[in-house]
Amino acid sequence: MKYRRMRLLVMFDLPTTTKPQRKRATKFRDFLLDDGYYFLQYSCYVRICANYDDALKHENRLKNTVPPEGTVRSIKITEKQYLELREWIGQKSDWYDTEASGEQMILF
Repeated sequence: MKYRRMRLLVMFDLPTTTKPQRKRATKFRDFLLDDGYYFLQYSCYVRICANYDDALKHENRLKNTVPPEGTVRSIKITEKQYLELREWIGQKSDWYDTEASGEQMILF
C-alpha cells in the first residue's frame, strides 16, 4: 500500500562504556543526521520520507550502518499517525532544545 508522506522513526540503545563503543555510537548518530534525520529525543530520531518506497530505501540504508553491539529499532508511520504524537515537557533542560525541534517542523 502506498502512502503520500511518511516518517521513519529510529530508536536505539548503544553501549558507550569503552572508547571504541562511544566512537561507534557517535558515528551512528552522525550517519542519522547526515541522512536527514532529526533529533526527537535522546536515542530517538525521525526522518520525513516522500512515500513508503522512500521509507524502505532509508530503512535499508539504516540497516547497513547498525553498529555490531546494542539495539536499533525502526518503525514507518504515516504523517497522519505522526500528527497524533503528543509531547509533555517538564522543566527545560540544557540538552534538549524544544525551540530547535519546532523550527525543524516549520521547514516541512
